[in-house]
Amino acid sequence: MTESGNPLLIVSPLPHGLPDYPAIKAEHYLPAFRDAFAQQRAEIDAIATAAESPTFDNTIEAWERSGRLLTDVAHTFYTVSSADATPEIQHVDGELAPLMSAHSDAILLDGRLYDRVRQLHAQAGDLDLTDEQRYLIERRFTQMTHAGAALDEAAKARLTAINGRLSVLTTTFEKNLLADTNELAVVFDDVAELDGLGDGQISAAAQSAADRGMPGRFVVTLTLFTGHPLLASLRRRASRERLLEASRLRGSRDGAHDNRPVLLEIVRLRAERAALLGFASHAAYVTSDQTAGDPHAVADLLRRLAVPAARNAQREKAELTRVAEQDGPLPGGIGAADWSFYTERVRAATLDIDTAALRPWFEAERVLHDGVFFAATQLYGITFQERPDLPAYHPDARVFEVTDADGSHVGLFILDLYTRDSKRGGAWMNAVVSQSRLRGTTPIVVNNLNVPQPAPGTPTLLTLDEVTTLFHEFGHALHGLFATVTYPTFAGTNVFRDFVEFPSQVNEMWIFRPEILTNYARHIETDEPLPASIIARLEASSTFNQGFATSEYLAAAWLDLAWHSLSVDEARSVSDVAAFEAAALGDIGLDEPAVPTRYSSTYFAHIFSGGYSAGYYSYIWSEVLDADTVEWFDDNGGLNRANGDRFRQRLLGVGGSKDPLEAYRDFRGRDARIDPLLARRGLQP
Repeated sequence: MTESGNPLLIVSPLPHGLPDYPAIKAEHYLPAFRDAFAQQRAEIDAIATAAESPTFDNTIEAWERSGRLLTDVAHTFYTVSSADATPEIQHVDGELAPLMSAHSDAILLDGRLYDRVRQLHAQAGDLDLTDEQRYLIERRFTQMTHAGAALDEAAKARLTAINGRLSVLTTTFEKNLLADTNELAVVFDDVAELDGLGDGQISAAAQSAADRGMPGRFVVTLTLFTGHPLLASLRRRASRERLLEASRLRGSRDGAHDNRPVLLEIVRLRAERAALLGFASHAAYVTSDQTAGDPHAVADLLRRLAVPAARNAQREKAELTRVAEQDGPLPGGIGAADWSFYTERVRAATLDIDTAALRPWFEAERVLHDGVFFAATQLYGITFQERPDLPAYHPDARVFEVTDADGSHVGLFILDLYTRDSKRGGAWMNAVVSQSRLRGTTPIVVNNLNVPQPAPGTPTLLTLDEVTTLFHEFGHALHGLFATVTYPTFAGTNVFRDFVEFPSQVNEMWIFRPEILTNYARHIETDEPLPASIIARLEASSTFNQGFATSEYLAAAWLDLAWHSLSVDEARSVSDVAAFEAAALGDIGLDEPAVPTRYSSTYFAHIFSGGYSAGYYSYIWSEVLDADTVEWFDDNGGLNRANGDRFRQRLLGVGGSKDPLEAYRDFRGRDARIDPLLARRGLQP
C-alpha cells in the first residue's frame, strides 16, 4: 500500500482536521500505525541522543512535538473501535494492543530520555519558564518515574512483558463483554410480556428484533450496568427477572466469552507490576499519582459513606415491601429485579411522580437543543450549528460546529446517541482531535450514549436517567472543547482520573433548573411545559432512593478497590470471582441481595478494559467538588455568563496544565467541603 493510497497518511480534506472517515477502511489502520510508530521512535531517538545539554526546548517541547501522526491515527481509530467495532475493527484492535503497549514502553522506559528529563526536573526552579512549562517538566518526570524508567534493564524487560500482556487481556475483556452482551439480549415472543412499556419502547424492541432477523418478536438489549431502565416499568415480574438475570450473567458463563479467567490474570499481573515498581498494590500505585494520594484515603471515604447508605437502603426496602404487599404476598420478598418497579410505585404514591410518564416531555431533539445546548449558551455564550455536510464515522453520528460568543470557532461536537450491536455499552466522551497551541489544532469531541432507537418516524423519548446521562457526558465535552493549552499532554480532559468526572457532574445541575427545564421539557404532542407542580416534586425528591443509588455505586467502587488492593501473593490465591465479590461486599456491609453492585466484576468494563482501574472511586471523590460547586453557583446567582465565564476560565479552560486542586481553589477560593455532598445524598448523621 502506497502512502498516497492511505487516507490516514495524508491531510484530511475536511474542515478543522475532521478525519475523512468515509475514505478510511479497516485495512488502512495498521499500516498507518506502523508508519506512525516508526516516525515517533525516530523523533524520540533524536531527542535522547542529542549532543547538546537538555533544555526545555530540545527535550520537553521536542517530545511534545513528536508523535503528531500517531496521535491523529490513534484518536481516529479508537473513536471507531469503541463506537462501531465491526469484526474487522475488532481484529485490528487485537493486533494493535500489544504494539501500542510496546511503543509506549519504548518511550517511557528510555533511560537516555529519562536522564535528560531528570536533569531538567532538578533544574526547573532555576529556569526561565512559564507555569505551564514548569508543570509539564514535573508531570513528564513523574510519568516516566511512575512508568518504571528508573528500573534496571531486567526489571524493565519484565515490566514491558507485563504491559504487553495486559494490553491483550483488556482488549479481550472488552471484546468478550460486547459479544456476550449481544448474545444475552432478551427475546420476548409476546408483546404482553412487555406490559408497562410505552409505545416508543415497544417500537424500539420490535425494531431491534427486526434488525436481528426476528420479525414479530421483541428484543431488549442490555445496558452496561447491572440494572436496566425498563425494570422500572415492566409489570410482569418474570419479565423483570429475565432481564436482570441476563444482565448479571454477562462474562460469567463457561465458554468463549467467559471473562473470569481474563480478569483474574489482569489482577495478578497488575499486582506484580505494582510490586516491581515498589508499591504494595496496584491501588497504591495508581492513587500515588492522583489527588487521593493513597488507597487508605479512598477506603476511608467509601467506608464513611457506606454505613449511612446501607442504612437508608434498608429503610427504602421496608417501604417497598409495604407497597408491594398491598397487591398480595411477594414470594421471596423484594428482590433486585423488583426494586426499580416498586420504587416507582412508592415515588408515585408519596411524591405523586411517575417518572416513566415523564418521557413524552423528554423528546431527544428538544432535550439536546433546548436543554443541553441552551444551558451552554446561557452560561458560556457558545452556539451550535449542525453540519450535515461533515461526515462522521457512522451514519447515526451527527456533527455540530461550536462557535464562541465573539464568532470565533471553538471546535466540533459529535453526538452518537443510539445503541447498536457494534457499540460498547455505557456512555462516554472521547476526543478525535485535541486542542493545542503548539500543534495549531482545535478540538473535536464525541459523546456516545446507548439509547434504544425506535422505528423510523417514531420520536425518541428519553427516560430521566438518559436525560441525566446526556447532560453528564456533555459536561465532559465542554471540558474537551474549552481547555486551552499549549502542550498536547495537557489537552482537554487530560487531568487526574479522580478529578475528570468533576466537570461532567457539575453540568448535571442544570437539568432541573426552572429556566432550563421549562425550555426543553415540553410535551411531544401538546407542547405544554412540564407542569410546575411536577418540577417542584422532582426537586423535593432529590434524596429519594439515594440509599439504593449510593449503595450500588459504593459497592462497585469497593469491588474495584478490593481487587486492586491485593498483594502479589493474595492475587495469586484468588480463584473464585463470585466468592471474592461476596467477601468484599460483606466486608463493607453492602451485601444486600436486593441492592446488587452497579457492576459485577465480569462486566466491570471501567476497571478491566477502561481507564478506571483502582479509580472507580473518582465519581464520588469528584462529587465532593461538584456538590460544593453547585453551592457556589447557588450563592452567586446561578445561571449567568459571569459565573459561566469564571468556571470556564479557571477550571475547564486550564485542562491539565495546572494541579486540579490548585485550580479548584483558584475558582472557589478554598478547598471543597464534604457537607453539601452528604446533604445531597441524604447521608447526614
